[in-house]
Amino acid sequence: MTDLRRRLLAGLALGFVVLLVLIFVGDARQVTGRLARFTWALAPLALACTLFNYTLRFVKWHFYLHQIGAGGLPLRDSARLFVGGFPLAVTPGKVGEVLKAVWLRQKTGTTVPRGVTVVLAERISDGLAVLALSTLGVLAYPRYAPAFAAALAVLIGIVAVSQIRPLALRLLGWAEQIRGLRRLSGGLRELYEGSYALFRPRATLIAVGLGTLSWLGEGVGFYLILIGLGVPGGWDTAGKAVFILSFATVVGALSTLPGGLGAAEGTIAGMLAIVLGLPASTAAAATLLIRFATLWFGVALGLLVWARSPDLLGLAATPGTTEPM
Repeated sequence: MTDLRRRLLAGLALGFVVLLVLIFVGDARQVTGRLARFTWALAPLALACTLFNYTLRFVKWHFYLHQIGAGGLPLRDSARLFVGGFPLAVTPGKVGEVLKAVWLRQKTGTTVPRGVTVVLAERISDGLAVLALSTLGVLAYPRYAPAFAAALAVLIGIVAVSQIRPLALRLLGWAEQIRGLRRLSGGLRELYEGSYALFRPRATLIAVGLGTLSWLGEGVGFYLILIGLGVPGGWDTAGKAVFILSFATVVGALSTLPGGLGAAEGTIAGMLAIVLGLPASTAAAATLLIRFATLWFGVALGLLVWARSPDLLGLAATPGTTEPM
């Protein structure tokens, strides 16, 4: 837990630095002025869009738990583990999210490697979902095609290899010949079996479908923020808002930086200038608002769950127990 706190604090510190850089690059006085003129009545609607995203992603999370045999976890506890994982996203490389697998073991007895497959499946299905939402935008702006194609190839490759069982087992056999991985052979096999179940075609289609709808919700929230900053509305602006936020989410995930910090913000601000032609101050203000309404809103919810769930931090609960949320 000491290491986790250190990693979390590092992510929070990086987030503060990114915030300052955005403000100064956009000209602090002008960015402050843009924020002051923002139509704050739209803020609750933007947050509601984020909650819509979280709700559908929770449905996907609980669906995945059923796929690995942990579906007996009560919905309240399942939601607590799901939301409690939000702050872990700002740890370097999101490695802290592995803690969700430990929580699952404590609550259901599920092995950690099988729990890790849920975390991996969440990330991969989310990646495929935001790439799906980015497709039309990439066709309109081919400069983003190479990064789009590379990300799509990696994600589809992972899913495909997991389903070609002879190939996957052969790769596992090779990995087990490596001295440093020999002692992990049992865990790797368990990781693969979980992945094989979660990436079956039906499960993948359901997960990506839920992910596409959920991330579309955040795209609508971003559109509302742009409207609140005085950007002309319409289908064109809405489509570009969804494209920009989706593509920036991919870039942030590929960067492996805590919460995509720096990479996501830079992509959003840069694309707002290129795709929508917004001035630097407006782009910076919009970036700050959408990141507060999505990433930092989620982190705050997760920290609230932590404050009410000391068993998650101390890992003191025994398998099968439930704690009040």
